[in-house]
Amino acid sequence: MVVDTWLGPIFCNTLPLSFPTSARILSSCFSSSSSMANSPTHHRFHNHRRCYSNPNPPQPQPALLVFSGGTAFNGVVEELKNFTTRVAHVLPVSDDGGSTAEIVRVLGGPAVGDIRSRCLRLSDQSTVEALAVRNLLGHRLPLDPLQAKSEWYSIVEGDHILWKDVSKPYRETIRAFLVYFQNQILRRAEESFCFSNGSIGNFFFAGARIFFQSLDAAIFLFSRVSDIPPESLVLPVISTNDRLTLGCELWDGTIIRGQNEISHPTRGIMELIKKGSFSAPALPSKIKRVFYMSSEGQNLLHEVFPSANATVLEWLNNVDCIVYGMGSLFTSICPSLVLRGIGEIISSRSCLKVLMLNGSQDRETNGFSASCFVTAIMDALNRTYGEPSNRLKNLPNHYINTLLVPRDGEIPVDIDSLAAQGIHDVIVVDSLRDPKVGIIYDPTSLIGSLADLIDRYMKSQVNSLIDTSR
Repeated sequence: MVVDTWLGPIFCNTLPLSFPTSARILSSCFSSSSSMANSPTHHRFHNHRRCYSNPNPPQPQPALLVFSGGTAFNGVVEELKNFTTRVAHVLPVSDDGGSTAEIVRVLGGPAVGDIRSRCLRLSDQSTVEALAVRNLLGHRLPLDPLQAKSEWYSIVEGDHILWKDVSKPYRETIRAFLVYFQNQILRRAEESFCFSNGSIGNFFFAGARIFFQSLDAAIFLFSRVSDIPPESLVLPVISTNDRLTLGCELWDGTIIRGQNEISHPTRGIMELIKKGSFSAPALPSKIKRVFYMSSEGQNLLHEVFPSANATVLEWLNNVDCIVYGMGSLFTSICPSLVLRGIGEIISSRSCLKVLMLNGSQDRETNGFSASCFVTAIMDALNRTYGEPSNRLKNLPNHYINTLLVPRDGEIPVDIDSLAAQGIHDVIVVDSLRDPKVGIIYDPTSLIGSLADLIDRYMKSQVNSLIDTSR
């Protein structure tokens, strides 16, 4: 049985004092990533794999920063790792759907589902144990609440089949945080936590965050346990230990509270959220803007202005390429763009700024053309409809200079309107048809196109330096 009185101070003594070298858990310090922000020199991308034809050490990989959510961009993460692992993945922490919603309801704190999802996509798969850890942290409990609770107890007590092939150091570390999470749930028994469709990775993440009282520390621990490449970062756009609520204002003045209510509203019951589906009822009006509001807020008077993660700003100042990934425009991308400092830095950079256009319409962007996506991103970065004192007046091509478009996608590509916005580089990329979500990018073609863009950019920079020195 789970020990109901298992408390935090005892926890410190349950962690193994040392780890085998192969585990590499907690083997780096938090500040180790700061040196990664320096602009690297691009290395060649051959057949979408890193390969070198001479014995000399390879040149540094290009550094990218990607704004995305936790679903759509996940499909190309594996291919991106084959090109470069020097990537800062910036994700929002305002998702209030799925099992994340239940954790936030009972324990509070930021939403970690998107961050957990990206960490797992980046995790090592090269050994039997690495796959076992990935399967454990990626496991979801059954939808039936009683079955879910029974399976959860089997996992937290350490006798579930998922622990097979997980060595003792990993097992002790992961289970300690799962037990700590369980203890926090028991302390709030009056809330009656529902384990239905719960993510074991989310539970581990929540346990670590609450124990350390730090979102950054929890991400660091999860990254080491899942063995993410050390030069890859998964960054919350807002580094906080508090709950964040996303709101949106429609053009008819309607205010919608909560990310899930904006993008994938449910009927108030526990059900799977089909993020790729376009089955949700249409919004009564198009979205004007998204903003953050206090956790109990209901209208514009409750708008709050959190600060952007300083590490995100540091990376923005130094990367070779800024990418706006495909995904839900207003609930996955824009929440990372409306913060003060983001627009200021992006507009000041002369690097590549690439928008990966969605392949299909969704509830948030129904009826949008490509130039509408660009305008929405510009308005978010300029904070056009927010507090007047916070507004910027930058042009669209200060934020986006290249558009990648999936072949046969549903979004109309209005070339003339894009040209009027100052965007002339539009590249068509091979696509696939997914039976659930429609047109998506072919991962190999997408990352190959991105690599070619970066290669051209780096060469132009070198040529420019040569011309200047003459």
